[in-house]
Amino acid sequence: MAENQNKLGFIGGGRMGEALIKGVLAAGLYRNDQIVVAEPDHRRRQTLHDAYGVLGEADAGPLWDHCSVVILAVKPQVMDLVLKQNRAKIEAGKHLLISIAAGIPLAFIEAALAPCQARVVRVMPNTPALVLAAASALSSGTYAGDDDLKLATSIFAAVGETVVLPESALDAVTGLSGSGPAYVFTFFEALIDAGVKVGLSREVAELLARQTILGSMRLAAESSQTPAELRAMVTSPGGTTIAGLHALERGAFRALIMDAVEAATRRSVELGRG
Repeated sequence: MAENQNKLGFIGGGRMGEALIKGVLAAGLYRNDQIVVAEPDHRRRQTLHDAYGVLGEADAGPLWDHCSVVILAVKPQVMDLVLKQNRAKIEAGKHLLISIAAGIPLAFIEAALAPCQARVVRVMPNTPALVLAAASALSSGTYAGDDDLKLATSIFAAVGETVVLPESALDAVTGLSGSGPAYVFTFFEALIDAGVKVGLSREVAELLARQTILGSMRLAAESSQTPAELRAMVTSPGGTTIAGLHALERGAFRALIMDAVEAATRRSVELGRG
């Protein structure tokens, strides 16, 4: 890729921001001297500078003169304040805003910045971005063009897989992949406890459970077979696996997962309504 002449700005230097910095540097999309992070916590700014060589600012003011792309990596509760503090410096023709604040609709950001016809892309990533294995869904706002969406997609592709969806689908994305890591970690914990219950040491149970999950997901990623076909490979007639699967079905395991995703989706809708 040709050298990028514009800087990439971050308002907020938390874990997700750090994951994106790590990803874009590894992908060669930006150099470290082309990345500016506005973060009020001095120690956090210093940590990011020491780890990645990026530039740091105590507030977002200086970003707008040098950064054509600014990622709003702040908590939803402070988004309104951040937009009010910076609205006078945002220019539609110069700046692309990318929001990763959960539950904040595109319309909210666009209205807060009116009459500027701000170009905004909203993204719902998830925490595996920290190891460059995220699942991110992107939606473009009213004034964002195809090139804006393409640029935003390239940034998030640097930390994992991406899909482009209408904003109306982002609540479902939040319920599935946004909250999904918590479901997986809960399952991981349950497998470990189950191993302990049947007589394994906790250390051995954790090793076996972790590798089972990792190996199974790698097999699913590299295989052309469906999850049902892969499950059938492990499930011999009258064997141990079918006995375990029967116990899961008796406990409505699939229905519980569906209920969890549905509940998280409903909560995302509620948060988006304020």
